[in-house]
Amino acid sequence: MSIVVVGSVAYDTVETPREKRERQLGGSASFFSIATLGRSTVRCVGVVGDDFLQDDLDLLAAHGADVSGIKRVAGKSFHWSGRYHDDMIERDTLATELGVFADFQPEIPADWKTSEYLFLANIHPSLQSHVLDEMHEPRLVALDTMNLWIETTPDELKAILARVDVLLVNDSEARLLTGKRSLAHAAAAIREMGPQRVIVKKGEHGALYFGADSVLAVPAIILDDVIDPTGAGDCFAGGFMGSLAKAGADRTSGDEVFRQAMLDGTVTASFCPEGFNVEGLLKIDEAAYEARMATLKSMMVP
Repeated sequence: MSIVVVGSVAYDTVETPREKRERQLGGSASFFSIATLGRSTVRCVGVVGDDFLQDDLDLLAAHGADVSGIKRVAGKSFHWSGRYHDDMIERDTLATELGVFADFQPEIPADWKTSEYLFLANIHPSLQSHVLDEMHEPRLVALDTMNLWIETTPDELKAILARVDVLLVNDSEARLLTGKRSLAHAAAAIREMGPQRVIVKKGEHGALYFGADSVLAVPAIILDDVIDPTGAGDCFAGGFMGSLAKAGADRTSGDEVFRQAMLDGTVTASFCPEGFNVEGLLKIDEAAYEARMATLKSMMVP
C-alpha cells in the first residue's frame, strides 16, 4: 500500500520560552511522512528552493519517504516563523514567506497515480482538486484545510469536499465552515457536503471522530514536558493514514478500523511536542509506542 501526500516541505523558525531554533525542518508533508512510521510507502509531492539542504531530504528518505516527487527550483524555500506563549498553546506568527511555494503546481509522477491512498494537506482547494483529478481511483482520500480557504475560496473548497472521504479540521474551522456552534451539528453538516468521516482536532483536548456509524472522543495524552508542538496536527494525520494503509482500509470499511486509526494518530502525534521539529518522532520505537498506546487506552477505559 502507498500514500501520496501533497503539501509543504519547508523551514520553520520557532521560538519558545526556553529556546529558539532557526530554519529547522518543517512543513505538512515532512511531518506527515515521518509520522506514518513506515507502515506504508509515502510518496511526497512538494517543492523546495535551492536553499533546501540535501541532508533534510535524505532524512525524510531515511524514514520511508519517496522524495522523488519533491521538485527543487531556483528561489527560497517556504519559511514560517512563530513564537509560542508561556502556555505553549497560543502562538504568534511572526513571518510567512512562501518563496517557491507561492507558485507550487503539484505534479504527480505517472507511476504514483495508482497509489491506494491520497492525503491532501493544507494547500489551495483548486490545487487539491487538480491532484485528485490526476489520481486513478484511490481507495481513500483525506483532506486538511484551514480558515483561509474557508473564508476566501468557499466554492472551490466545497467542490473538493464533495469528492473526498475524510475531512480533518479543528473545532473553529468546523464551526466556520458550517455556521454551526455544536460540533455534532457541524460534523453532520460536513457529512452532507461529501466526506462521510469527519475528524475534529481539539489540540490539547484531543480529537473527535464522527463516522458512518459511531462517534469517538479521544483525549490527548498528557505530557510531562512540551518542547515544540509545531506539526502535531500533521503528525496526527500521518499516524492516522499510516494506520489505515497498514490495515488495507477503504471508504467502505466499517468504523472499527477508523477508530483504531484515531488511536494511532493520537499516539504518534503525542511524540511530536517532545522535541523541536521532527526530533520527537525520531525517538519512537516499538516499546515506546506500545507503552504510550497503553497509557492512552487507560485514559479512556478504567
